[in-house]
Amino acid sequence: MRPTDTATPWLVRFVAAFCLAVALALLAMPSQAASLTDFLGKVAPSDLASGADAYGPVRDDLPAAPILKAGKRIGWVFLNTDFVPATGYSGKPIHILVGVDDSAVITGVRLVKHSEPIVLVGIPEAKITAVIEKYTGLDLKREADGPAHDLDIVSGATVTIMVIDDSVRRSGLKAARSLGLEGFEAVGAAPAMDQKTVDRSKDVVSDWTTLTGDGSIRRFSMSVAEINAAFEKQGDPRAASHGETGADTDPYIDIYVGLASQPSIGRTLLGDAAYANLTRRLGDDGEAIFVASTGNWSFKGSGYVRGGIFDRITLLQGETTIRFRDKDHLRVVRMAPSDAPTFTEMDLFVIPKGTGFDPADPWRLQLLVSRAVGAIDKLFLTYDVDYTLPPSYLVVQPKPAPTVSAPAATPAAEVDSVDEMPARDRLWLRIWEAKRTEVAILVAALAALTGIFFFQTFATKNERVFRIIRLSYLAFTLVFIGWYANAQLSVVNLLAVLSALVSDFRWETFLMDPLIFILWFAVATALLFWARGAYCGWLCPFGALQEWSNQIARWLRIPQIRLPWGLHERLWPIKYMIFLGLLGISFYSLDMAEHYAEVEPFKTAIILKFDRPWPYVLFALAMLAPGLFIERFYCRYVCPLGGGLAIPARLHMFRWLKRYRECGNPCQTCAHDCPVQAIHPTGEINPNECVSCLHCQVLYRSTTRCPVVVGKLRKRERFERQNGLAQTGAAASGGNSAVRSEVGGSAQA
Repeated sequence: MRPTDTATPWLVRFVAAFCLAVALALLAMPSQAASLTDFLGKVAPSDLASGADAYGPVRDDLPAAPILKAGKRIGWVFLNTDFVPATGYSGKPIHILVGVDDSAVITGVRLVKHSEPIVLVGIPEAKITAVIEKYTGLDLKREADGPAHDLDIVSGATVTIMVIDDSVRRSGLKAARSLGLEGFEAVGAAPAMDQKTVDRSKDVVSDWTTLTGDGSIRRFSMSVAEINAAFEKQGDPRAASHGETGADTDPYIDIYVGLASQPSIGRTLLGDAAYANLTRRLGDDGEAIFVASTGNWSFKGSGYVRGGIFDRITLLQGETTIRFRDKDHLRVVRMAPSDAPTFTEMDLFVIPKGTGFDPADPWRLQLLVSRAVGAIDKLFLTYDVDYTLPPSYLVVQPKPAPTVSAPAATPAAEVDSVDEMPARDRLWLRIWEAKRTEVAILVAALAALTGIFFFQTFATKNERVFRIIRLSYLAFTLVFIGWYANAQLSVVNLLAVLSALVSDFRWETFLMDPLIFILWFAVATALLFWARGAYCGWLCPFGALQEWSNQIARWLRIPQIRLPWGLHERLWPIKYMIFLGLLGISFYSLDMAEHYAEVEPFKTAIILKFDRPWPYVLFALAMLAPGLFIERFYCRYVCPLGGGLAIPARLHMFRWLKRYRECGNPCQTCAHDCPVQAIHPTGEINPNECVSCLHCQVLYRSTTRCPVVVGKLRKRERFERQNGLAQTGAAASGGNSAVRSEVGGSAQA
């Protein structure tokens, strides 16, 4: 079972043949999209509309069915995935039945099918269901101009919840338009529409009074008494005791908003020189808004001070949501109009191209107002400053009516073909934007690990220093990557990728979790350089938990067990058999494979931090317990992810770990000291089992533990000692000759 160079070609052929068989098997599997009729029988009509007792037939022109009460239609039911893709983290759709009445209000929502691994074997589905049921009563008319509801996040299932929220809202809007519900125009032969654009040629400087009078600048204000009353209406008794001080008529919020990139507005507010600087900053397609305020409330907020995030204002337009950061911010030193009031805050916020913002359409600036009512408790209110550019700044051009055909029976692509990709892009981009701090930390950690590997000669020079570096990195992996960011990779990810490659592959599906995507990219790169050890030995949170628990056991002087080589070698294949078994099951049913993937205790120990029913916790502890006596027991013999990574890792191109020709014959120091027994008695390092802990490289340079290094040092010392004695003898011989010459000369005299 020992890997040799002659065996490598056979392994390569086996892997190639196995991958080809997998591809053929997956391609041969039938693919059938789910439809509305597949799920109507699984949900009672009364769950989607109060008092309903039956469903009518699905319409021929639209994937929607009437909801009936005593034979009378009281609403419609549709499947979210018939209108918008709702691909979750698993790579599979999340199917949700949605009921809606004629006034475009959602009357019921039910989750009918999904393949989300975190829900299947982690978070109780009741938590997800509770969040979904809160969409009952959502008025889609309010959602038409952008999200108008609060999003409840379930810890550990952020991506799944965001996908569900995005899907329910957008599918509801598309269904409402297609059905012609109240407030929505039915899809059909649309009349000719006019296209509005901003008139950049209108460039007339006026004054502050003119701008506020014609609507170029919009104002929103609230007094201290009004904001106190608004918080007290929330029903929290603590709100009154933490109210704003000051006179009731004092301004709490007094904010002005306008489109500064329109020449007339911008030049009037800023003056010629400042406006010219702004236009250079914006370029050809950028826009900018002007925000100024006075009163007790600050629109900059505490987040601006901490990290450049303006967390109290958000620009909303349709499905577009724009948050501002330091790089988008320009401070206004003074205003040009002589009749302008005095403000405590005056700023410009740049909206770069590509955000989907259209200055000719209405938009609103949403204000987030908070009140602390305890040490960590806060109450929140939101207010909108609506803005529409006055018609005098717009140019209206006739636009030909688009040709819109009636949707087919399964219009997933047709109904959503126009704007699906931008909306989908915005969803994963919003997720990346929200996690940009975590992304930056992870990228920095990966760069540091790359430096350790590339400069391992320097890193392993001092055994004590390297031990501190390694344990510190593993602590970071466990705490930040694992328990904080929940970025634990799993064999489920591999199965989902294989399934997506032969079904509906979308890059944005795998971009939905930034840290997982970055880690997989890093793993794929590391497989070419350092085999599987870079991830298994340094970046796996569960592996870090095992190593730290074993280290603590060593500090407590718990005896360690070293398995005989023959037994150890025969336990290796277990993880490969588990991986191949899960892979085979996934050909039949990915859902079943995800359930059996619970052989990985990662979700229990890392993602859910042991907050699960006792059988799962007991299994996780059973996998950790042997590691107290046998370092990384689970990694060595059970982990299917390690087995899955080891197969392609066999093809890695470089060999970084240095060896002496004496290693294995006769020296066995590294083989005996390897924490995972990845070194054969004959001296070879098995790349399939090595976790790249670099312990052997510390020994390789040890002047006290490596027999080869110690032997070389002793030879050098003997050589230097002998050379020193020879030089001393020569010097002494020369001195004696001089003495003899001197004595001889004196005698002759």
